Amino acid sequence: MKLSFTLFLSLFLLISCKEEYTSRETIAVSIEKFKIDSTSIRAIEIVNDSTIIYAGSIGDIGLVSVDGKLKENQKIITDTIVPHFRALAYTKQAVYALNVANPALLYQIKNNNIEIVYKEENDKVFYDSMQFFDELNGIAMGDPTDNCLSVLITGDGGNTWKKIDCEQFPKIENGEAAFAASNTNIAIVGKNAWIVTGGIKARVFHTSDMGLTWKVYDTPIIQGKPTTGIYTVAFSSELNGIICGGDYTNKFGNSANKAITKDGGKTWKVVAENSEPKYVSCVQYVPETNGKEVFAVSTNGIFYSNNSGENWQKVSEEGFYSIRIVNKNLAWLSGEEVIAKMIIK
Repeated sequence: MKLSFTLFLSLFLLISCKEEYTSRETIAVSIEKFKIDSTSIRAIEIVNDSTIIYAGSIGDIGLVSVDGKLKENQKIITDTIVPHFRALAYTKQAVYALNVANPALLYQIKNNNIEIVYKEENDKVFYDSMQFFDELNGIAMGDPTDNCLSVLITGDGGNTWKKIDCEQFPKIENGEAAFAASNTNIAIVGKNAWIVTGGIKARVFHTSDMGLTWKVYDTPIIQGKPTTGIYTVAFSSELNGIICGGDYTNKFGNSANKAITKDGGKTWKVVAENSEPKYVSCVQYVPETNGKEVFAVSTNGIFYSNNSGENWQKVSEEGFYSIRIVNKNLAWLSGEEVIAKMIIK
């Protein structure tokens, strides 16, 4: 019996050691830029290891490959409306792009056909972000037009979308809204989604059932002004996540603009207080690093953490709006008239 227990303990320790990831102490990055004329790009998504898709401010949607080639680029105009895209989602069947302002136009691009699958007209309408849980279920979020956030859900792969009634959603505080900075107001793990807000209040809204029911949690992120709050959220598991932001009118302020959770968003702890990164528009975990390696970007530069956001180092002075990370050695960035490929070593 003793021998069996010893063997079991040895196997358990061996498996545990294999699962533990050792973070890289330092990294170096090299960035190759690809100019995309006349457009501001805040929404990018990974298609595969060698290609991303982007949506820009002049109704433009295109694919960019690792060699810098722009392919299948197209510009959408509906009547006289040139949609300004800041929300983008990609499934195996279609691409979805959502206009940021009134009227809200959600386009489905499928089999070379472009169709508006949701339209909303309201002076207050302003959509910020969009993601899919899986190939059938998706979610989009925006500023309130009533007394709750605007939240759209689909259960048929994006063919139809329904706005959640405010009776099903926690009430918004006066002056609470969101920022369309990088298409990362929503984070998804499994059936869980977290939505972040800013302004007079900076909070995290959570659903564990793909949008059917919701809870809301306070955060210690800077708040109280229309320009303060949470700009971006990421989760590496159902329990571990990070929120970042600040005040885009004070991009060098670094107090209470980064926080982490270990309980699924119920409680948050401020990290790296009064140190870089300062204002952050996008934060993302590096895949297959057990939530230890994280990148944050803004117009202030690119930052890297190897301990889940507790501490950071600046790895580039180059400024961008958004980042998506393919693997430990490759990431994509977007900004003003630019898509960039970043090699991580």
